[in-house]
Amino acid sequence: MEEEVILVDESDCATGTMSKMQAHLEGALHRAFSVFIFNSRDELLLQQRAMDKYHSGGKWTNTCCSHPRPGERSQDAANRRLLEEMGLDCELIHQFNFTYRARLENNLVEHEFDHVFFGTSDALPVPSPREVMEVKYVGLDQLAADLAQHPAHYSEWLRICLDRVIENYRQYVKRAGY
Repeated sequence: MEEEVILVDESDCATGTMSKMQAHLEGALHRAFSVFIFNSRDELLLQQRAMDKYHSGGKWTNTCCSHPRPGERSQDAANRRLLEEMGLDCELIHQFNFTYRARLENNLVEHEFDHVFFGTSDALPVPSPREVMEVKYVGLDQLAADLAQHPAHYSEWLRICLDRVIENYRQYVKRAGY
């Protein structure tokens, strides 16, 4: 059975559903989420997407990301996918939303209303080989510098939202009292 995504308007109000592939072919605005897991050394856990993903294969990106299923809350979907993709379970805190539209390979378009969640864990990830080729931890300043120098190595959505992630991480650390 083909996965469906939740179509939304600019305010994230659901307007219907569509097959995931059709939404990416048409560039239909749909709900998504991105998870950023940090360790106690303030390093971000990145994943390199499996080469056979339907888009952005082999690119480095945030800890995990996907789409909630129809009827599923974004927070619940983020927890589910973090466990499925990375074998991790930790408290996730919603940080911000952003909307973006990006052309990808294979005539696909990402047009997403993205809910961004942060979490902290020192547990070792156990990534799913179907989803992830490799993982690594990296400091945010180092990531920003490498992304500026080698943007093609990274996913579109990470390139678009990294500045906001860095800004929000500082606030997240202050609130958490680390």
